[in-house]
Amino acid sequence: METKLKMVYWKGKKFWVGKLIDHPEVMTQGRTLKELEENIIDAYKLLVLDEVPENHESKEISVAV
Repeated sequence: METKLKMVYWKGKKFWVGKLIDHPEVMTQGRTLKELEENIIDAYKLLVLDEVPENHESKEISVAV
């Protein structure tokens, strides 16, 4: 299955930064636009669990922000 996604991106001080319009929680960076696009795709796949095997485990973690 192929999904078309639209991202917004900009040049930061050191990296290209981007996020998905329909999934703003997917945000990443890359040294080049190509790397940014690859990282956005990887982050989206993790979001939709495409690469998680059927036999997997889960764990709750705490994050201090």
